[in-house]
Amino acid sequence: MAAPRVAGLLNNVARVAVALGIGGSILNASLYTVDGGEQAVIFDRLRGVLDETVGEGTHVLIPLLQKPYIFDIRTRPRAISSVTGTKDLQMVNLTLRVLSRPDVGSLPSIFKTLGVDYDERVLPSIGNEVLKAVVAQFNADQLLTDRPYVSALVREGLVKRAKDFNIQLDDVAITHLSYGTEFARAVEAKQVAQQEAERSKFVVAKAEQERRAAIIRAEGEGEAAKLISQATANAGFGLIELRRIEAARDIANTLSKNKNLAYLPGGNNMLLNINPARLVN
Repeated sequence: MAAPRVAGLLNNVARVAVALGIGGSILNASLYTVDGGEQAVIFDRLRGVLDETVGEGTHVLIPLLQKPYIFDIRTRPRAISSVTGTKDLQMVNLTLRVLSRPDVGSLPSIFKTLGVDYDERVLPSIGNEVLKAVVAQFNADQLLTDRPYVSALVREGLVKRAKDFNIQLDDVAITHLSYGTEFARAVEAKQVAQQEAERSKFVVAKAEQERRAAIIRAEGEGEAAKLISQATANAGFGLIELRRIEAARDIANTLSKNKNLAYLPGGNNMLLNINPARLVN
């Protein structure tokens, strides 16, 4: 009698456990969670993709008939690289930094046309398209001198193209720009030539200044000689006498500072021996 009762009790426990397990599985399959910064698009096997998205929190769905697809709606960075040609047929390597996010109201449409990996499908393609179209309008050197303007054109074109796919761009900027080896050598040679030209201009300008200085100095010396000659003619021997006194004063001042005994030469080559009468003769 006891054995059948125990067996029946165990069967009932097993049935309850199975029922609880099935119920737990169904409940678990009926719940899904949408984290912060995410939105869910629901695919219904009977009605297709539902038009309304689901926000943050834990939600209920019909198992086997409905399935949630989670989208990250936060702004995400992406780097887009492209090798394209300039207006003067130079190859340039460009890298764009793009901050993008989906249009939340258009998530069902994005899911229908592009899928969850919409940004991977769209952004590299339209990024290369816009870069090639913009860069082809400029020469290689203009990409450096007009870089802010080029970035603005790229941003404008890329934002416009991304809207066609319900993608919003918060920022677009050129982060890297480089040329091929041949163009880099040409730029370096041009810079060296410009530096040499500037150096030649400086040498020519310096020579011109030195020439002008020599002319001015010669004119000054000639004018000084002319003035001395006129002063001598007007003042007689007074100017010569004044110069002799000044020379004697300078010599006396120099000798007074010398502790050693010094003698003046006795020849006629000193200014002290100037004979005004001899100058007149």
